[in-house]
Amino acid sequence: MKLKSKLLSMALAFVPVFGFADSNIKMVVGTYTDAGSQGLYSFSFDQSTGTASGITSLKVDNPSYFTFSKDGRNIYAVSEKNNATAVLNSIGYDPVNGTFAFKNSQLTHGADPCYVATDGKIALTANDSGGTISVFPILKNGTLGKSLLQVGSKKGGPDRSRQNTPHAHCAIFAPDGYILTTDFSGDRILCFSYNERNKKLEDHGIAAHVKPGSGPRHLVFSPNGKYAYLMSELSGKVTVYSYNDGKLKELQSIAADYANARGGADIHVSPDGSFVYASTRLKGDGITIFRVNNNGTLTRVGAQRTGKHPRNFAITPNGKFLLVACRDDNSIQVYSRDKSTGMLKNTNQDVILSHPACIKFYPE
Repeated sequence: MKLKSKLLSMALAFVPVFGFADSNIKMVVGTYTDAGSQGLYSFSFDQSTGTASGITSLKVDNPSYFTFSKDGRNIYAVSEKNNATAVLNSIGYDPVNGTFAFKNSQLTHGADPCYVATDGKIALTANDSGGTISVFPILKNGTLGKSLLQVGSKKGGPDRSRQNTPHAHCAIFAPDGYILTTDFSGDRILCFSYNERNKKLEDHGIAAHVKPGSGPRHLVFSPNGKYAYLMSELSGKVTVYSYNDGKLKELQSIAADYANARGGADIHVSPDGSFVYASTRLKGDGITIFRVNNNGTLTRVGAQRTGKHPRNFAITPNGKFLLVACRDDNSIQVYSRDKSTGMLKNTNQDVILSHPACIKFYPE
């Protein structure tokens, strides 16, 4: 209890920060609130030194994942709860002062929402335990309308301990506007488009099959939109795809989780598109580093051990730092990043925060 109290008091010791220099960017962190965290936290992050200064917080239940609107004026944050009270929250954000203003929330009608994405017209949540994707219209003032519909995943993967019920873990907008979702238990990536007139998702079938038992989790695109990289939780592998018109063609599958801990987590591409980073948990926790080849495939060039349970991480817009949310160590570790080699070095400038789960930088 003393440790938790100390962590919480340090996390809440915020000092207002004004007059940010050009090297400063706003950073928001979502947390699990089971150990006394407020929920969402706002920081100023110095992209030249790697230091963070706390600004304020907002009380939100389990905002384990969130996203900014394209203009940065709104945040859409899940409340990850394993019951009928799970919601998606709309929160105003002041990019000058770094302050929050709660707007509204809507039920997801799916348990454990763990991912959210938006194109400015709709917001999507992937509901892990619910095994569904929920669709919310975004109103003119940035608030959320009621969930219009849901799309279900399927069960039946070969891993009966992890794939015996439907799970959905990610829903993203492809560069050309298609919606791609990871079907964790069905070992598939599904493709949809949103019909604004009919307010429906149109099913475009399977974008890609994933090797049975993989448990596809997170999907990201290269900056040029030609390639997509999938992190699978159970196999611990990164799958490389070429992308065209809602379809993914597999080019490569390469291991990220060398401990075989079945805890593959997050994946991101460096801003210049030259490196891919993937986090793995449960054993040998850390970040695996890959160089991107000319044809989009990957070559493993190294790994960086991190604190416990690196569920999520983020790269600064200038590419100089990589920040890791070490949930079970109650800290965000700040690593400097060598842009030529991709290697990481701990700056030992940890941000102490109870159960950090999601890090996002204000969109430039």
